[in-house]
Amino acid sequence: MFEFLKPIPHAEPLPNEQVDATYKKLRLKVFVGIFLGYASYYLVRKNFSLIKPDLIEMGWDKADLGLVGAALSIAYGISKFVMGNVSDRSNPKVFLTLGLMGSSLIMLYWGFSDWVFASLTAMVVLNFLNGWLQGMGWPACGRTLSHWFSLKERGTVVSFWNVAHNVGGALMPILFVWGLSLFSNDFKAAFYFPAIVSVVMVFVVYKLMEDTPQSKGLPPVEVYKNDKAGAVGQLEKELSSKEIFLQYVLNNKWIWLIAFANAFIYLIRYGVLDWAPTYLSEVKGFDKTAYSWAFANYELAGIPGTILCGYLSDKWSRGHRAPITIIYMVLVMVFTFIYWKNPAGNPTVDLVALFAIGFLIYGPVMIIGAFALDLVPKKAAGTAAGFTGLFGYLGGALSAELIIGAVADHFGWDACFILLIIGSALAIGIMALTLKRKVVEA
Repeated sequence: MFEFLKPIPHAEPLPNEQVDATYKKLRLKVFVGIFLGYASYYLVRKNFSLIKPDLIEMGWDKADLGLVGAALSIAYGISKFVMGNVSDRSNPKVFLTLGLMGSSLIMLYWGFSDWVFASLTAMVVLNFLNGWLQGMGWPACGRTLSHWFSLKERGTVVSFWNVAHNVGGALMPILFVWGLSLFSNDFKAAFYFPAIVSVVMVFVVYKLMEDTPQSKGLPPVEVYKNDKAGAVGQLEKELSSKEIFLQYVLNNKWIWLIAFANAFIYLIRYGVLDWAPTYLSEVKGFDKTAYSWAFANYELAGIPGTILCGYLSDKWSRGHRAPITIIYMVLVMVFTFIYWKNPAGNPTVDLVALFAIGFLIYGPVMIIGAFALDLVPKKAAGTAAGFTGLFGYLGGALSAELIIGAVADHFGWDACFILLIIGSALAIGIMALTLKRKVVEA
């Protein structure tokens, strides 16, 4: 491993009277760092989705565009797993910002290179590289969350952090609309304008991030929070890759179940989001500004929905992650049906349905991540999160790009929505199997 990536060694313990004040200060600082960092990853992730209607006008078909989107999903899914294992043995301060800088530079190059938009191969390669670098974001944040926040508070904390997805995802199309006005309606502003902002954020995030509490002379978070329920997280010794994979991830049936559920949740998340600009443009008559704002509202709706979901999973179901996930996914099915069946010419109903899907779908996305952190020691957090992400992207997001695009071309949008509703039902069924898992009371 490169020396600059290695975790920082434990520092001399601070005097007891300094621990509480230092912990409070650094926990806030670290949380802001991973929040801004992950939001910035989303400024340079799904930019391609916004320009699909422009590329269709240039002669590309939906199957071709689905292939470009699939390249990111494949790379991201594999990278989130592989780089998740690397992140478990790395300093997240460096790991997180390194991936963000790389992804930003790729988006800048893509946005300023006209020739790329005429080459399917070039777009696939660039989106694949971007996806690989994007895979460095979640694992570094997951490692940070598991070291700085204890099990009994993690559902709520992760839900607040998780809205970084939505903040970044919503800001990206807003920056696109702003870029259109600044750069003579140039659709390539979807790439280079958000990327400029994310480069600036690299330096802000690096300043805010820290490694483990022990690297600052603080005790483990379970000791600080007196969290007896976090016994699985109290394992502080570093683990080998073999121990992480074989002892804590691959032999854990609950990890496998939530990973499969994640595939179907991601199918809905990206099946709706990635194709919303195209569907709203072709079927519902939305123009570029209108579908960009619809895209943003979908993401913004996830903020209150995710926070409520995390709160309910901690307080109502007392750390049991399945019940609230099932409730949310049932409602996702209802509003996906409304979004599908609403006739053209009723844009308010479309916007409300999209807002409701966004409000509901990000809660289950967050719950799967929190569930994965609950199931393994802190030193395996990145790998566990990466494993569920592998299924989410190689199963769900990949299908959302390849299958939805091809089905829309050959069988129409009705067939796509039938697939989304079936996917929701399967996610509900799989999560129902995890209702049997007993939760240790705090």
